[in-house]
Amino acid sequence: MASPSKRREMDMMKLMMSDYKVDTINDDVHMFYVTFHGPTDSLYEGGVWKIKVELPDAYPYKSPSVGFVNKIYHPNVDESSGAVCLDVINQTWSPMFDLINVFESFLPQLLLYPNPSDPFNGEAASLLMRDRPAYDLKVKEYCKRYAKPEDIGAPEEISSDDDDDDSMSERGSDSDNDEIAGKADP
Repeated sequence: MASPSKRREMDMMKLMMSDYKVDTINDDVHMFYVTFHGPTDSLYEGGVWKIKVELPDAYPYKSPSVGFVNKIYHPNVDESSGAVCLDVINQTWSPMFDLINVFESFLPQLLLYPNPSDPFNGEAASLLMRDRPAYDLKVKEYCKRYAKPEDIGAPEEISSDDDDDDSMSERGSDSDNDEIAGKADP
């Protein structure tokens, strides 16, 4: 088996070559963002989330940490931090899994089959158990309010401090005439 660092790089490359948009943070393969679309035929269909992924040094022997950056209403996702309570990721992770599994299986399954008996969001769990139509409505409301493509703009950590230099070099001269303005002193 490849070393953890090689495996991390290989899994990251597979994810980048898939249909997922991946934004690295300062070219670090330990922490990055992935654009995730809600599963088809679910309450979350049409929603777009930015998922923050952190890979521990011991990855793939230790599970990745996964969290929603923009808000989502779900019993197993902490509303304020976006942390995911996902047994497969947190407890039963195996080195046989990779990052593609997280985005093609684990997260879609989480959204399709919420577990209100193990909540990170007690209000969502309670609403799901006592009033499913109201829960469904609130999920759809959150999707419309917080999970639009414009809600997942580029992360702040990626922006560089070179913006001023770029804007200066792009300005150039307003004049087509390269003559010196005025006369030189004698």
